[in-house]
Amino acid sequence: MPYGRVNAAKFISRYLEPAAEAALGGEESHHILATAHADRVCPPSGHRIPWSDCYASADLYPLPWKAALLLDPSGSALPVADHLTGEAHERAVTAAALAEWIAREARKLGVDR
Repeated sequence: MPYGRVNAAKFISRYLEPAAEAALGGEESHHILATAHADRVCPPSGHRIPWSDCYASADLYPLPWKAALLLDPSGSALPVADHLTGEAHERAVTAAALAEWIAREARKLGVDR
């Protein structure tokens, strides 16, 4: 019997338990991390996936997963992409520090990945 594809995104909860969500920065943190990720992967020279789709795909994830998009495997922030300038560069620096902090705090709270 053939099985159709299942979109796993609808089974992933974007939100953690309310106390953990609030402790990690809530909606503002969701927005900063998703925006920084989309800025990073969509250079101004163009990308085959639109910026809004990159933002939406990152925005599906809970905060610890979003933070992981901006961190290397050891938990350190990835370097700021060369194509980011001005406000996007500042946002990337802020998001990198926030991602490192969220990863540490999520581990302490037991809500990391």
